[in-house]
Amino acid sequence: MKVTLRKCLWVLACLSFWQILSFAQSSDPAQNLDACKAGREACDRSKLSQSELSEVNLAGHGRNISNCRNGDDSCDRSKLTEREATALAVADHQSNVSACADGMSSCDRSKLTQSEARDSSVADHQRNLADCKDGVGDCDHSKLNPSEAGAVDTARRQLNVSDCKNGGGLCDHSQLTPSETKEVATAERLRNAQNCENGWDECNHATLTPMEATHAANSEHQRNLVACKTGGETCDYSKLTAPEAKILAEAEHKRNYVACVKGYGYCDRSRLTPEEAQAIPAEQKPVARQ
Repeated sequence: MKVTLRKCLWVLACLSFWQILSFAQSSDPAQNLDACKAGREACDRSKLSQSELSEVNLAGHGRNISNCRNGDDSCDRSKLTEREATALAVADHQSNVSACADGMSSCDRSKLTQSEARDSSVADHQRNLADCKDGVGDCDHSKLNPSEAGAVDTARRQLNVSDCKNGGGLCDHSQLTPSETKEVATAERLRNAQNCENGWDECNHATLTPMEATHAANSEHQRNLVACKTGGETCDYSKLTAPEAKILAEAEHKRNYVACVKGYGYCDRSRLTPEEAQAIPAEQKPVARQ
């Protein structure tokens, strides 16, 4: 009986081994084909059939076309068909036209037609004009005509006024007219009042009017009251009025009592009245230690 059992186990082991070996052998050609199609070093072309070679050559050709379109160094233009080479030349030319129109460093103006070069120059001029007006980029004032220079001066003055009003950018108060100075001063005062009312850092209480100071103080008081009600860390109980402190104390006492009764939440039994302590269910009372 033992011999028969050993023979059965040996046969099963052999069958399992041959199945694994057979699977490995059957999957190896598929893996090799995938490696060849992807152009990986693990590819062994000697193991490919004629139909598989055709598939691999077709995949390699498509990969080469993609490399050429992307401008990769691995592109081999000699392997392109005449139509593919023409399509690539068209794509390269259009890409260069776009690069020149956008002012990119990859632009090669020597490859542009006369009309394309003219359009590129117009785009360069408009881009320079916009940079000068916005005060960004590489503005070259020498390329502006008198009319454009005047428009740039107007735009820059308006931009300076806007920066001064908004408290950002490159505000230059010396460039403001008397009326603009008044407008900016009004905007700065309103912005400071808003900062103080919202509790933001850029607040100068010294420049507030009595009414603005009152609004700011009321807003600060309300923020502190909310923080105290919600248990926020910024709460300052010393700034609460007597009625507010009483209401908060009553609310906290009620919360503590409910937590003790339900056995859920923070409970401080030392703050309970004798009657409240008696009302706590037995299962919620602490177990006396032996």
